[in-house]
Amino acid sequence: MKTLKETANKNYLVKRGTKIDLSQWDPNDKSTLSIGKEEEENLSSKLHKELGNLQDRLYAEHKHKVLIVLQSMDSGGKDGVIQHVFKGVNPQGVNVASFKVPSPEELDHDFFWRVHQRAPARGEIVIFNRSHYEDVLITRVHKMIPPEVWKRRFREIREFEQMLTEEGTLILKFFLHISKKEQKERLEERLKDPHKNWKFSMNDLPERKLWTKYMNAYEDALGNTNTSWAPWHIIPSNRKWYRNLLVLAIIVNQLHKLRMKYPVQKENLKKITIK
Repeated sequence: MKTLKETANKNYLVKRGTKIDLSQWDPNDKSTLSIGKEEEENLSSKLHKELGNLQDRLYAEHKHKVLIVLQSMDSGGKDGVIQHVFKGVNPQGVNVASFKVPSPEELDHDFFWRVHQRAPARGEIVIFNRSHYEDVLITRVHKMIPPEVWKRRFREIREFEQMLTEEGTLILKFFLHISKKEQKERLEERLKDPHKNWKFSMNDLPERKLWTKYMNAYEDALGNTNTSWAPWHIIPSNRKWYRNLLVLAIIVNQLHKLRMKYPVQKENLKKITIK
């Protein structure tokens, strides 16, 4: 258990100052863990129980805030991670924020305005399913803003995340890395499976043609916003079970470092009698 949590964090953590070349990160990699299905299920069950206990302490202590950022190409597995990693946790202390096309009101403000409103409060875990990073990815690829703007936003993102960290937020950022071939298979599965038809969007096809431009945009975004206070993890995600297990192990590992404790009750509970 300890080995997996520590090695998962180490093996997929982007080192400071590293120039990102996603072609050097194998989305099929599973070198950290080579186990069978039964072993994977047992390990996942233990980690889920551990996460539940840690999240309970986080909520009770009401001191720390946790922000989890998930980014990926279409069909990369953001919904799958949320569904599988966070099953069994108390929904009272976990919230998911999804950021779609900005509304007219949101466009009238700075690009952090809608994001900051969804940042976690004390005792809370908030998962960003897409995030403020869309404003240096899709806006860049589709030339919605000039280069001087998206380049400036790298600095603004670093400063925004530093401010959140200094205010007591643990930020964990995951890029779920899939191959173009894997994306093709997942999109085809959405077409074939009637229960998954609803997931398919015609917009997926023109976006797929921009794969190389998105890879370049991600490389710049990851490299320019990989900081000591909010580092990136690049998670090989062609294998869904492996992706889920890595993200779960890393989150558990990082939450342990907060050294959270249940509040001490001031009253002497031993003297209380419930009639």
